Amino acid sequence: MIYVHLAEGFEEIEALTAVDVLRRASIDVQTVSVTGNKVVTGTHGVPVTADILYEDAEYEDCEMIVLPGGMPGTKHLGSSPLVDRWLRYAQQEGVFVGAICAAPSVLGEKGMLQDRSATAFPGFEPKGAICTGQGMVRDGQYITAKGAGVCIEFGLELVSCLAGEATARQIKEEIQCQR
Repeated sequence: MIYVHLAEGFEEIEALTAVDVLRRASIDVQTVSVTGNKVVTGTHGVPVTADILYEDAEYEDCEMIVLPGGMPGTKHLGSSPLVDRWLRYAQQEGVFVGAICAAPSVLGEKGMLQDRSATAFPGFEPKGAICTGQGMVRDGQYITAKGAGVCIEFGLELVSCLAGEATARQIKEEIQCQR
C-alpha cells in the first residue's frame, strides 16, 4: 500500500499527480487525511475527499509514504506526531518516502536526509542534505522533488521504485510525457 498524506493547505497538483501516475501503474495507493476529517482543502482552495483517515491506515503493510508540499500543509505534516511516528518507522524499515516541494524540509528537520542527495523548492532545502537543485532526486529510499513543475517526473520515479523502470517508461509513453 502507498499512502499519500493530505494536510490542510497541501499542494493539490503534487498530491493528485502522484496518485494518478501510481494508479495508472496499477499500484495500490490511498490518500490519507491527517486532519481527522475526510475532506481536506488544498492550498488553492480545492477540497479533496481522502480515501481514509489517518487512524485507519495500516502502516505495517506500507511500501511508500508520500508527502506533498504546499503551505501550510507542509507545516501541518511536520508538526504531526503521527506523521513523525510513521516516517521514523519507514526510515527504520527501509520503506520508500517521497517528498516534493516544501515537504523535503520535513524530512530534513527529522534528520532523515543527513548527507543524502536531495532537492526541494528554493528556501525549503532540507537540513543536513546535499541539495542538488535538480528537479527530482532519488537517494536510497528517499525520493525528493523540487515542486509542481516536476510532478509527473516525480510520479514516474515513484512508479519506478515500486514497479520498475519498464513500467515507468510505459506510463510515460501512455501519457505522452516529453521529458
